[in-house]
Amino acid sequence: MKKLASIDVGLKRIGVAICLEGGIVVPQTAIFRKNRDQASRDVDLFLKEWKIDILVVGVPKGGSSEEGMTRGIEYFVSLLKFNGRVEYQDEYGSSLEAKEIMKGVIKQKKDGKIDSMAAKIILDRWLVR
Repeated sequence: MKKLASIDVGLKRIGVAICLEGGIVVPQTAIFRKNRDQASRDVDLFLKEWKIDILVVGVPKGGSSEEGMTRGIEYFVSLLKFNGRVEYQDEYGSSLEAKEIMKGVIKQKKDGKIDSMAAKIILDRWLVR
């Protein structure tokens, strides 16, 4: 079975999730972004550590900032040294959905848990498409 991961690329944090055998998607510890070079190295390390074959990347569909954000995300992905397959998945509403799921569970919004829950939602969506 191919090993899958997803990322939700943000300006301050990158949410990450992996798919375990049996199709169970689990959020992982978010990657904090000081600059894009450090962040791309950290994402590469994560992908290598988990031996990922397919990376699913969330991109916004619809909305006024779709084009600029998609361009920025695609540029970030181009910095990765990842040799596997990259798939793009609509992330629309994933952060709001993640906040709703995490309501009452988290106190600190800047710890990256919501970002990684959004990455989980993105990967779940890709799996059922």
